Amino acid sequence: MIVLLPWTATNGSWRLRHAVHFVAVHFVAMTTALTPRRLAELYTDLGHQVLSHTDPTGAFGAIASVAVGTIPGTQMASITRGLGEAFVTAASTDDAALAADLLQYELNSGPCVDAVVRDSVFASGDLRSDARWNEFGPRAFESVGVVSVLSIRMVVEGGDLSAGVNLYSREADAFTDSSLTVGMLLATHGALAMAGVLARERAANLERALTSNREIGMAMGILMATYKVNRDQAFDLLRIASQNSNRKLSTIASDVVDTGTLSFPDHSPRGQAAMS
Repeated sequence: MIVLLPWTATNGSWRLRHAVHFVAVHFVAMTTALTPRRLAELYTDLGHQVLSHTDPTGAFGAIASVAVGTIPGTQMASITRGLGEAFVTAASTDDAALAADLLQYELNSGPCVDAVVRDSVFASGDLRSDARWNEFGPRAFESVGVVSVLSIRMVVEGGDLSAGVNLYSREADAFTDSSLTVGMLLATHGALAMAGVLARERAANLERALTSNREIGMAMGILMATYKVNRDQAFDLLRIASQNSNRKLSTIASDVVDTGTLSFPDHSPRGQAAMS
């Protein structure tokens, strides 16, 4: 038995019935060629691919790539990421998928936007006549030939990231119950793997910040001892050197720790003549 998000069919779309992350689905009932063993292998591979990346962009790209090779009916895929009230495409496997995403962001309407905003799942078997997106659908078909779409919200625990997996096809009625089943498993497992990537990124950023602060403190101590200045004056010297050299303050501090001295660019007439 496999765990999956609950869903109901409403006016041609799949919507989440409850704010929970699973529903039991028997593999026997799945009309898909994927066996339990093969599906387990695919999602183990997905986890490895996602976690092999140290940045969210690469991890999102891995999820989109696996979606195309795994979810029945999928010809192209993308990942929508919410940034406040705006949206960006974090990854896409095809220019047509990117174009379809961008059109939805422009109109602020479409299945991928609705999936992220409403924390739901949306699907359409024929965008050309779908009344829910009567502007996006025809334009998406005319511009890039997209007919079917399945958008699934990704719920990433332990962070404020909002995202969705978008699956596209140029065929009508491309996505079936099996597509939904495998797609929601991918979105769920991908979100768990993304949480790991984001946790590692936050830890790395914290480590860099701690290292930077430690070196700045050490550099200030060296300057205080060398020039007989107080803490504020030592920090001002680092800041002045940073501004005059167009280098980061942390880089200046690291140089002070390594060399024991603080260098300033020579802007005197003699210095200018030497550089000419």
